[in-house]
Amino acid sequence: MTEWLGYRWLEARYGVTAVQPFRIESAIAGSRRTVRELGFTKEFYQPTMKPAETLAGHLTFALKHEGVHLEFLARLFAVLPPEELDAWVRSEPTGQYARRACFLYEYLTDRRLTFGGVEAGSYVAALDQEDFLTASIPVAVSRWRVRDNLPGTREWCPLVARTDRVRAAEEYDCASQIAKLGAEFGTELLQRSAVWLTLKESRASFAIESEGDAQDRVQRFAAAMERHCGRYEDPLSESALSELQAAILGPRAMRYGLRRSPVFVGETARMQPVVHYVAPHWDDLAGLLAGLRQFAVRTRSRSAILRAAALSFGFVYVHSMSDANGRISRFLINDTLRRDGAVPAPFVLPVSATITSTPAHRHGYDKVLESFSRELMRTYAAHWRFGHEKTGPDGVRYNLEFDAYQEALPAWRYPDLTGHAEYLAQVIRETLEQEMHEEATFLRNLRKAREGIKLVIEGPDPDIDRIIRSIRGNAGKVSAKLQAEFPQLEDSAVASAVVEAVATAFA
Repeated sequence: MTEWLGYRWLEARYGVTAVQPFRIESAIAGSRRTVRELGFTKEFYQPTMKPAETLAGHLTFALKHEGVHLEFLARLFAVLPPEELDAWVRSEPTGQYARRACFLYEYLTDRRLTFGGVEAGSYVAALDQEDFLTASIPVAVSRWRVRDNLPGTREWCPLVARTDRVRAAEEYDCASQIAKLGAEFGTELLQRSAVWLTLKESRASFAIESEGDAQDRVQRFAAAMERHCGRYEDPLSESALSELQAAILGPRAMRYGLRRSPVFVGETARMQPVVHYVAPHWDDLAGLLAGLRQFAVRTRSRSAILRAAALSFGFVYVHSMSDANGRISRFLINDTLRRDGAVPAPFVLPVSATITSTPAHRHGYDKVLESFSRELMRTYAAHWRFGHEKTGPDGVRYNLEFDAYQEALPAWRYPDLTGHAEYLAQVIRETLEQEMHEEATFLRNLRKAREGIKLVIEGPDPDIDRIIRSIRGNAGKVSAKLQAEFPQLEDSAVASAVVEAVATAFA
């Protein structure tokens, strides 16, 4: 039988289970060793490392060796007799782990311990900035002599562990990569590519949600990206979200604004509904969105990629709007990168195009979303059902019943978004170094082909482009249909020269 330490000991002792797994688990073994697998770590210690069989002993061990797990701590503190924390901090009022534990208790529960506060001891950080993404400017909490550097608020505070891949994301310079593209292809051509990239992002965004890409819908989303990206003072305010949603959906949508009814992501399998994810209760949306907004404020000057990942995926999980949540979440990626100066105007990174470019990339996107949703639904599999139809305060008729909204709330409030940050960093890197490079290369080749053809025949760019598309789509040959449309190509010498111009340009 495994003899657990830290969080796993506390889990068993107090009967508390978190939805999200512990990033680090510790146990007693015959020899000291570390096992890492798929982003998680198991630490095995010799018996001499075993702490006292008390709250103080194992919570100290957890905070020291396993980091901070906000969801578990919120659940632990909800059932923990506060007298145990009071007794601990009275016994060692200058101990950094006792002070951090008490600070986290009051932060997460919004309840005050009876202890009067510490009067001595150096200030300690709530989160180790070497291990986690933290707030840019900590707030000194004199009661516990703790620097509150948590990146969010009690209502919503994600954790992003600074793994090797996350640290690489922090160092990645999007702007310098765009400058390299400009040096290779020329600023003018790169600027022209920005318009097409915006449309490409819009079209691919619909593909992610398996929705039709009717041209007017694509154009609306592209126009919304171009008009609003990086320009809202507070993109997560209700007014900004409503305006953005209306711009994306157009004037004939069935629902606008924040939802006031249940929402779930699912499908029908063998004529039976399957629920893959249930979003938070609508009464909690205001607090969750306020937490997202404070995260954006508290982490200013931190890595734009990490901020974009947290805000985008955080918004998806909150699912606050009646419609267009996915498109708004992907808007937030470019909005954050633009706002933070990582990607200059007018560029929009076609991250959705990268996500949909291969089955492997699409699977990666689904997998990172499921890293949270699957654990949530596994935990609460017995708590949802379809019952009698009801009408929500927003007029939406629904029959989903979920009886664990409050029980699940700590998971929604304190998501571990480490894997999401790692994934988005990879997507952004591939978007800049492959997707945008390929697009710029295509435009450069297209320009060369136009110039080559115009040495043979004259015509407006739309006609020349039709000739280029036809030849490239017909194995490098002039078709009879193309000759009928452009009689100049009936001359074999002219046709050969045009084909040569296209082949040379796109070689």
